[in-house]
Amino acid sequence: MSAPAVTPNTSATREMRSELWKDNLRDYGLLVSLLLIVAFFYVITEEHASVAPVNITNLVMQNCYVVIMALGMLLVIVGGNIDLSVGSTVGFVGAVAGSLMVYEKVPYPIVILLCLVIGCAIGAAQGVLVAYGKIPSFIVTLGGMLIFRGLTGNLLLGQFVGPFARGFQNIASGFIPDLEVNLGSYLGSVNIAALSVGVIGAVIMFALSLRSWARARREKLEAEPLALLLGKNIVFAVIIVGIAYSLAEYKGLPVVLVIIAVLVLFYNFVTTRSVIGRRIYALGGNRLAAQLSGVKTERLIFLTFANMGLLAGLAGLVVAARLNSSTPSAGNSFELDVIAACFIGGVSASGGVGKVMNVVIGALFMGVMNNGMSLIGLGIFWQQVVKGLVLLAAVGVDVYQKSKG
Repeated sequence: MSAPAVTPNTSATREMRSELWKDNLRDYGLLVSLLLIVAFFYVITEEHASVAPVNITNLVMQNCYVVIMALGMLLVIVGGNIDLSVGSTVGFVGAVAGSLMVYEKVPYPIVILLCLVIGCAIGAAQGVLVAYGKIPSFIVTLGGMLIFRGLTGNLLLGQFVGPFARGFQNIASGFIPDLEVNLGSYLGSVNIAALSVGVIGAVIMFALSLRSWARARREKLEAEPLALLLGKNIVFAVIIVGIAYSLAEYKGLPVVLVIIAVLVLFYNFVTTRSVIGRRIYALGGNRLAAQLSGVKTERLIFLTFANMGLLAGLAGLVVAARLNSSTPSAGNSFELDVIAACFIGGVSASGGVGKVMNVVIGALFMGVMNNGMSLIGLGIFWQQVVKGLVLLAAVGVDVYQKSKG
């Protein structure tokens, strides 16, 4: 008997599955790149210093500001805009916080609230000019970058202001208290809270991913291949538990990591499950179509900038708390790291495309790269060359993918 002919439906199904594999593998290529760069620095650093518990903890604390602001920058870029003023906002908010606590003796809880309001107000003011004044975001935020960098210098007059109360410092340098437990001569003494959070987080992530996949299949929606889903989640689980174990070996779970985890969960919900998140993506994908659909685009643009200012204010507090002082140079070039983290994380330069988890991976990529280059003694100017090349490559990949699509 002759072999049965392939029906058009079967052929189309196979082609669709092939495209689905390609699309998802392209998304997870960033994760593979992160693992490769971690392995690279693991091999070339002396005594594998890049994965030492103390270095993992320092990596989290040194790059927390990138993750915090990248979440806000994601929404700004997805909406089709850019914010160049975030680094100067960080410096200005830190200067205000230091001046209030040291010179005016204002209690730090009040200072934290005031500085968050100031950061949000800065973003909102720029959002008004972009959304309702119709001024390009590049021009508005470039002006904001110069204005707030100058105000920071005038406020501090070239001086370092500090130190701060221990409670304020704990925002960036504190750890969740816990009893250490000795797990034997091989595993040593570890912090149970940090290890438990890592294990529970990995289990929850795995369960939620499987639940979402099952719901998509049940509702006949597009779902990634099960093998790829399981492979991805196993890799993520190993990374999460590994980082948690490294933190547990040192001092435990940093307070700032808890803050970041809450923010990541919140913004992941906003971008994937909320109406406003879907409208921001529609705005960046096709603004005219979004307007014709009844979306109030000006309000969305305003909200994305106000949100960016709020997160920049939070990052300013974290940076000041970590340095235990307000400095005139705080926040210099931060906007470059944040924007680079977004583009490396797959956010489209033309708007409408980007994922929270990919941006977090992009921020980790930048952090690991900065940390690794410092450990091997690469000069600061060569570090800038490498980061520039990586950024160009990331945007090049985005342009290539759009042309193929």
